[in-house]
Amino acid sequence: MQSRLTIKDIARLSGVGKSTVSRVLNNESGVSARTRARVEAVMQQEGFSPSRSARAMRGQSDKVVAIIVTRLDSLSENLAVQTMLPSLYEQGYDPIMMESQFSPKLVEEHLGVLQRRNIDGVILFGFTGINEKILQPWQSTMVLMARDAKGFASVCYDDEGAINILMSRLYEQGHRHISFLGVPHSDVTTGLRRHQAYLAFCQRHALTPNFSLPGLAMKQGYDRVAEVLTPQTSALVCATDTLALGASKYLQQRPLGALQLASVGSTPLMKFLHPEIITVDPGYAEAGRQAARQLIGQITHSCDLRQIVIPSSLQ
Repeated sequence: MQSRLTIKDIARLSGVGKSTVSRVLNNESGVSARTRARVEAVMQQEGFSPSRSARAMRGQSDKVVAIIVTRLDSLSENLAVQTMLPSLYEQGYDPIMMESQFSPKLVEEHLGVLQRRNIDGVILFGFTGINEKILQPWQSTMVLMARDAKGFASVCYDDEGAINILMSRLYEQGHRHISFLGVPHSDVTTGLRRHQAYLAFCQRHALTPNFSLPGLAMKQGYDRVAEVLTPQTSALVCATDTLALGASKYLQQRPLGALQLASVGSTPLMKFLHPEIITVDPGYAEAGRQAARQLIGQITHSCDLRQIVIPSSLQ
C-alpha cells in the first residue's frame, strides 16, 4: 500500500487539497489542529510516507538525516555536532537539526514528523526518561548519543573513567579533601555514574566524601557550591564544565584561598576563561565522528549495530 499511495491519494481520502497534505508532511503552519489530525490519521492508517522520488522531484535531497539535540546551547553536544556535520556532508547527506529540550513528548513528536518525511536516519542525544518503545521503529537507522539501550547502536562516554582520571590527578598532587558538585541520580550517566565513581574513589583511598547534586545549570553550580566548601577543602571536582563555570564565578566573588578546580568537559570556553582548571575531555569530538560513521554504516547496511564507548583523556 505504501509504495502505491501518493500525496494526491492522501488528500482525496482526507478530503483536503494536496497543498494541505504537503504542509502537514513538512510540519508547516496554516493547518488547523483538527485538519492536521485528520490527515495524520489517514497517513497512519494507510502506512503512507513520501517516496524518495517524490522528494527528489520537489528539489529535496535524496539523502536526509536528522540530529536531535537536547539543547541547542549545550556546549558538549555542539562539540559533537561540529564533527558530525562534515562526516555527513562528505557522504552526501543533508542533516536537519531538532531540539528535544529533555522532553520525551517532543522526541516522540519529532520522530513522528521524521517518519512521515521518510528521513533516512536519526542521531538522537538521549536522556533519562525516554520511552524506548517510541524508538523501536528506528532501531536499524538510529544512533543514540550519551545513552545506551538494548538493541540500539550507541556512542557513549566513559563517565566513571573521566572522574577517576580527575580524582587520581588531584590525589597525586596531595589533595585529601576533595569535594564534588554533580547532577541528581535521575540522570543516569552524568548524574549517577559520575557521582558513584567519586564515592568509590573516596572509599578506596579513605577520603571523606563531601558533595552536592544540584543539576546541570550554571546557576545551580553558582548557588550550591558553598554547600561543599569547608575550611579543609583544597579541591573541587565538577561533573560538568557548566557547573564548574558557575562555581568559579562564586569563588571569584568570595576568595577562599587556594582551591584547585577540576571538571569533566574541557570545552573551549572553559579552557579560555580558566586555563588553570584541570579538565578531562570525554571525547565529544570523536563521539560525533563515530556517531556519523555508524549511522551511515547502518543506512548503507555496511556495519552492524554497535555500542561504542569513547575513552576520556586528561587535558
